[in-house]
Order: sequence, then structure tokens, then C-alpha cells
Amino acid sequence: MIEALEARRAEVLGEAERLREQIAGLSEELSRAEERLARLEIARETVEEVLAAPSSPVPSADAAGGDAGSGVAVALVKAEAELDVTVMPPEYREIIALFATSGAAMRCKEVCRHLGLGTEPRHVEGYVRS
Repeated sequence: MIEALEARRAEVLGEAERLREQIAGLSEELSRAEERLARLEIARETVEEVLAAPSSPVPSADAAGGDAGSGVAVALVKAEAELDVTVMPPEYREIIALFATSGAAMRCKEVCRHLGLGTEPRHVEGYVRS
């Protein structure tokens, strides 16, 4: 009878060890699922914040049909076409006002001189991307 009990005890110990391994594996899976759930919750909250924020007057790069840097340029051209200088930075407004009152074409150096900026090449030469 003792041998039968020992055999049964070894069987139950094996079953208990198998269940512990399953629990450990399930705990790891649960931990990974909870981590994914937390990231999804953060993403949902971020999207809700973005959608709730007032829209920007600057169109997206996709809408502009260009790269990310061209969105501002497109917005400025659009604002100028609509005669809406309120969305433009003060520096752009000064330049537009200068052109509106000059009545003639101007070179970059002349614009810089009228705006009180430097006229050295670093001020008047545009940056060219290579």
C-alpha cells in the first residue's frame, strides 16, 4: 500500500509541476497582453486629444502634395492668395507690406535693407538643398 501511495504522490507532484509551468506561461502571456492593452489605451487617448484640439491653419504635407517642410510654404501661399495675412508670422507680414507699398520689383538685398536686416551674403542668399 505504501508503494501505491508513493506512486500516486509522484503522479500528483508531476501534475502540480505541469500546472505551475502552465501558470507561469499564462502569467507571461497575460503580462504581454496587459502591456499591449496599455499601449493601445495610450494611443486611443492621444488620438482623442489630437481630434479634440482645434485644427491648425497649416495644411498637412499630404494635403499640400509635398514633403513635411512644404506645408508651411503652401499655407503661406494660400493665405497670400486669400489675402489673409493673419495666419502669417509678423516677419512675413512685414515683407508682404513692403511689397504692397513699394510698387516695384525688389532684389533680396533691397528687401533686407528696407527691413533693417543685414545685407551680407549670409542674409540674402537662399539655402539650396543638395
